[in-house]
Amino acid sequence: MNTLPDRPPPVHVPELLKGQKALVTGANSGIGKATAIALGRSGAEVVVNYVSDRPAAEAVVAEIKGHGVRAYAHQADVSQEDQVVDMMATMIDRLGTIDVLVTNAGLQRDAPTTEMTLAQWEKVISVNLTGQFLCAREAIKEFLRRGVVPEVSRAAGKIICMSSVHQTIPWAGHVNYAAAKGGVAMLMETLAQEFAPQRIRVNAIAPGAVKTPINRSAWETPEARAALGELIPYGRIGTPVDIANAAVVLASDLCDYVVGTTFYVDGGMTLFPGFATGG
Repeated sequence: MNTLPDRPPPVHVPELLKGQKALVTGANSGIGKATAIALGRSGAEVVVNYVSDRPAAEAVVAEIKGHGVRAYAHQADVSQEDQVVDMMATMIDRLGTIDVLVTNAGLQRDAPTTEMTLAQWEKVISVNLTGQFLCAREAIKEFLRRGVVPEVSRAAGKIICMSSVHQTIPWAGHVNYAAAKGGVAMLMETLAQEFAPQRIRVNAIAPGAVKTPINRSAWETPEARAALGELIPYGRIGTPVDIANAAVVLASDLCDYVVGTTFYVDGGMTLFPGFATGG
């Protein structure tokens, strides 16, 4: 891998999302944490969803508040309908509405297909796919109720579904995760088609290899980093800030005409670099 800086500068445009209310699921670590902080840095008030580790979530809240905006933490398992409904109702009560939803919460329960239990399959599908559906459904209800507020945003609401390059690239040994992310792609596109006439923008971000706790084994040793580097033409592993920067821009009116699109943030991984010399 080359000597490119490992961490890009964060987007710092305080007015870009000024006055908007955002909810980020799974926001106490990794990509969700970086995204929640970036939204706050850009002027949004932010709800930091988490399912465990409240101290970590409160630390994210404190950092967001440091940018002069409101934020609070809300514990909810996104795979549980009643908890999602309550989370959205609480947000509307406390912040008044929702303008931006980032459905980031996700997990892995890896195993070869012949050894994968039904519990492993169902857990990943319920959090990574059903959780995104439930959160999107509740946000859309509020978007439709409120409509467009021109002084806040040109759209009635923005949803960013956190997907993965594995909505496109098969991933042996991770059939539950890949299936869920493939489902996220079609969930996003169907919601975008259904609600674009109401000025609701639904898009997705598909990260490639990113340094997060969920995939530590893939990057924490020199050997692992070298092997991973063979899959990334751009020459470095991504960081949560790479994804957060993309989310800020995609949530803003700079992308007002972007609807139903998956934004691959992967250093070129989906270019299948193994075929660069003809396969």
